[in-house]
Amino acid sequence: MKKPNAESAAGSGVGPIPDAASPAPGMLGRRGSGPLAGVVIADFSRVLAGPYATMLLADMGATVIKVEGPEGDDTRSYMPPVRDGEATFFLAVNRNKHSIALDLKDPEDLEVARALIRSADVMIENFKPGNMERLGLDYTAAAELKPDIIYASITGFGTGAGAHIPGYDLLVQAASGMMSLTGDQGTQPYRAGIALFDVITGLHAAIGILGALHHKDQTGEGQLVELNLLTSALSGMVNQSAAYVTGGVVPTRMGNEHPSMYPYAPMQTGDGMIIIATGNDAQFVRLCAALAIPDVATDPKFATTLQRNAHRDELREILHTVLATQSAAQWFSQLSDAGLPCAPIQDVRGGVDFAERLGLQPVVLAGSGMRRIPTVRHPVEYSRTPVDYPLAPPELNESSELVRDWLLRQKTLAHA
Repeated sequence: MKKPNAESAAGSGVGPIPDAASPAPGMLGRRGSGPLAGVVIADFSRVLAGPYATMLLADMGATVIKVEGPEGDDTRSYMPPVRDGEATFFLAVNRNKHSIALDLKDPEDLEVARALIRSADVMIENFKPGNMERLGLDYTAAAELKPDIIYASITGFGTGAGAHIPGYDLLVQAASGMMSLTGDQGTQPYRAGIALFDVITGLHAAIGILGALHHKDQTGEGQLVELNLLTSALSGMVNQSAAYVTGGVVPTRMGNEHPSMYPYAPMQTGDGMIIIATGNDAQFVRLCAALAIPDVATDPKFATTLQRNAHRDELREILHTVLATQSAAQWFSQLSDAGLPCAPIQDVRGGVDFAERLGLQPVVLAGSGMRRIPTVRHPVEYSRTPVDYPLAPPELNESSELVRDWLLRQKTLAHA
């Protein structure tokens, strides 16, 4: 991995190197104690899967240089919603990054891109297959510039027979079979409420990059890390894709119910719905005790998971009759106090507020000074190498001078 040094730190305008008790100075003005401090990532990715992966890595201390086209990442125009004229979609996945705008068809800008690859530990891109090769920025070319580069490439449907299919999350939700699982039996297929497989692929990309970094630490070797949305989707569908691959069963839509567990669904109370999730027979016994119907737990029709699934319509009627005697809030409090898995059904505001009440601190401010933007916190907490949020999502090309100056100093150091 590339480690910060006095020359590069001074060139970034950081100032004097702190003493050993302070966090080490980072690249391009980034200070931090995160586990990836000192790793430099050249981020040529756009929209969601790649940017989400690089934001997670940036939170962990990596210096991420986001290469955008002259018009910027497409998500800068994904409006509404907006915050102070900026798309919240872009703000959601681009904190802790530097932005430089490059026209990769321009020879001078293309040379800047090559210089960036020479100075990076990791490169990530999600262009349509063949585009980076035409630009001379594919893995083979990048490895010639930087033999130990870790090159992560994300496509929609792979680089073979599916290379021509655009990599949009909605296409993958449809083609993977996931939409056939979403919605009630009598309704049309539905997509997930988020770009689910872009997010899952971003997570897989971050894992793949971390694995390659470990290998590089052990051997000094870089490598190509390839991902595609469809493979990530089939992996992320876990038990549903395994139902077919392993069991020969083609799963179908079941609305909000689970194919293998019951009760594990929204339940009607006196004033609304509550989620009750019963994962095993012992939990069902405790649920029946909390609902004051202990005899139901011993009924042979409901005593085991298999039997509850076979008789779920009858059991649903029994549970709804009892749950109708109190409100959803009362049942949530009562069942939670009994240690039973349940949850209120809320909107996104309710979800954030709920996390706040639990002390999970879901909102963090990214940036400093006048540009401090509330964002959703990184999902991992480290006891020794905490993540931090020093940089707000960048304005287009805001770090061009800083990045170009740093690249010039890197070139000078390489020839010293």
